[in-house]
Amino acid sequence: LRAPAHPVMRDLLESLDFPLAAPSANRSGYISPTSAQHVLETLDGQIDAVIDGGACEAGLESTILAVRADGSLEELRPGPILIEGSGGTSSGRTDASIEAPGQLASHYAPGKPLRINAEAAGTGEFLIGFGNIAGDCTLSASGDLNEAAARLYDCLHQAAASDHPRIAIAPVPDEGIGKAINDRIRRAGTPPE
Repeated sequence: LRAPAHPVMRDLLESLDFPLAAPSANRSGYISPTSAQHVLETLDGQIDAVIDGGACEAGLESTILAVRADGSLEELRPGPILIEGSGGTSSGRTDASIEAPGQLASHYAPGKPLRINAEAAGTGEFLIGFGNIAGDCTLSASGDLNEAAARLYDCLHQAAASDHPRIAIAPVPDEGIGKAINDRIRRAGTPPE
């Protein structure tokens, strides 16, 4: 069950007399879109229309929870909604099959080698900065994790489209929504098998 936060999508759903089932507007395994332009860059010619409500406010995909038989919640994918004490993680799961989108070790891939926790750009690297580390694209110069979450995929799209053969990303604190940001960065940096 999806609960979109965007007012344009909420208005669309409220105008319908039937439930709506639809996939996400992205190709599995690739960088997620955060704007209508990103959707068109990856799906043009394969879809009939795009509803453009502006750039995504949260940037990251939704938090996904599983309700277990005992009533407990398990976080399958961290996201913008922080679930304290959910009893699970998405990045540390090794004992179960894939239950939700974004649980593959390699996902959100920019199509180029990606180095994480970079203090500076190396030769041929597009640097995605954070805080005091300025980059070719910066997640948040002020170190705001919400801004960083909103900008992550746009910066990855810019890096993928650049002439640089490699990507480097500055360290992002692993707290609050930073856990979800780092989850996406780790998966983007894991080579596909």
